[in-house]
Amino acid sequence: MNHIAAKRQKGVTLVELMISLALGLVISGAVIQIMVSNSVTDKFNKAVASAQENGRYIMSRLRDDLLMTGLYDPLSPNLSRLVDIVEEGAFVRNHPIPVPGDFPSRPALGAQQGADGANDTLVVSLQSDRDCRAYDLGYARVAPVPDEEFYVVNEYFVEDGKLKCRGFDGRVVRGQKVAVGHNGHAGVTLLDDVLSFQVVYGITRIGATNGTTRPIQYISAEELPQAYINNSHVVAVRIALVVRGDGEGFVTQPSRFKLLNEDGITAPDLGLYKAFETTITLRNTKNFARGAA
Repeated sequence: MNHIAAKRQKGVTLVELMISLALGLVISGAVIQIMVSNSVTDKFNKAVASAQENGRYIMSRLRDDLLMTGLYDPLSPNLSRLVDIVEEGAFVRNHPIPVPGDFPSRPALGAQQGADGANDTLVVSLQSDRDCRAYDLGYARVAPVPDEEFYVVNEYFVEDGKLKCRGFDGRVVRGQKVAVGHNGHAGVTLLDDVLSFQVVYGITRIGATNGTTRPIQYISAEELPQAYINNSHVVAVRIALVVRGDGEGFVTQPSRFKLLNEDGITAPDLGLYKAFETTITLRNTKNFARGAA
């Protein structure tokens, strides 16, 4: 009798087998779902991190580039004196943000407002030993002037979704000098995957702010020529842009953004996009405006 009972206890029944299979499927499905969810979350986090990193990098880079806007020091021993530096200094200080028509040999060069929400173009003037691409444009890099300085014009623009910069010898575009060195004006890429790049300019008017030279309003590039005629000075630049995160992080519906003075825009796909904005005080032009008050 015991021998028969022992035989009956061997193996599993069909019901037990079906229950085991069902439980295995449930557990396997849960594990797969967790793995898929973790993968999606990981991709999303990587896209967020890359957007944050790229946005912070470009804002820091632009801030470093633009802080010197309007700088012109005629007492610098490194300043090239191929032209009248008194006249050139006055030109740089009064045109820290050049506008189209300022340069005879390149009349289109200047800050521009993009039509119908298109990307803006930012152009700045300053004294430096290199342009925004780190090119010396043919100036001396050996003794007795190892870091010869000159009038630099830097242009920032978006082309094919890339934020780029290119530099010019201000004396060349003013028709005072023949171009030498890296004067091909090819743009170098600062950042990929830029959806929108917008700029407005904070202006002050002499005597309007009791000598504080704080911006009394922000205007677009197309308003700058009239502002200059009215004896206003640009003392700040406000920049906003939208960048796309790298990788395969996606959102459920296209993101919308409102940048500065522009109408709202919608991202072209479900990628992870993020907006960044900063205001850069142009300390050199503020000091000039304060001294002219």
